[in-house]
Formats: sequence, structure tokens, C-alpha cells
Amino acid sequence: MMQGLGRRYVQYFNYQYQRSGTLWEGRFKSCLVQEIDYLLQLDRYIELNPMRAGMVSNPGEYRWTSYQINALGKKSDLCTAHQEYLDLGRVVMERQFNYRALFTYQVEGELLEEIGTNTNKGMAIGHDRFKEEIE
Repeated sequence: MMQGLGRRYVQYFNYQYQRSGTLWEGRFKSCLVQEIDYLLQLDRYIELNPMRAGMVSNPGEYRWTSYQINALGKKSDLCTAHQEYLDLGRVVMERQFNYRALFTYQVEGELLEEIGTNTNKGMAIGHDRFKEEIE
């Protein structure tokens, strides 16, 4: 889906501005993620990227992630809650509180390295058994 969306946008942009060629340096990156234990960690990684880049001082300031929806209750038809998120609490306020609590510390060390490496190589992220099942 993302590849198709990217292609259509490049066509539109090039037509609109009478140009040709690519707009982005690299291709869209994706990988399989084990839901249990890793999906919410990957959410943290993605939603903390603007902070790591020095663009914002907290994830709620960046409007292009789902943090405002999951942690602050902003309404959007673009996001559907995943079961891992729903399991954070029985009611909306409890889920939002628990989601915000995930962001009290940065993604660091081995997890940060694993996410970066595996995403760039298109490898699965998860426990060893999960990776073996995928292979």
C-alpha cells in the first residue's frame, strides 16, 4: 500500500511541478513485528523519532504520529486501535494513561539497535522463536 501511495504521489508531484525523477532518497522500509512485547515498543520507537531528531521536546507536539490519538485522545478516522493498545486498560482514560507511561523513558541500547538494523534489512523484530517461525 505504501509503495503504491508513494508512486501515485510522485506522479502527481512531478506533473504538478513539471519535473521528473524521484522525490525520496531511499525506499519505504518495513518489517514483520511480533505483536506481543514488540508492537508497543515499536510504537515508542516511531513516536519518539521526532524527539531524537530534536524537532520537538515531547511526542505530543509532533502532529504526524498516532501519539496524540493514543495518549491524548485526539479523534481521527485514520487510526484503528490495535489489540495490544486496547489491552493497556479497560476504559479509554486508563489506556491513554498507560500509553503515556510507556514514554517516560527513551528506546535505548539493544532494542534501539535491533529495531534500526532489522528495519533497514527488512528482517523480523521479535523473540528468537518468532524469528525462527518466520524463517
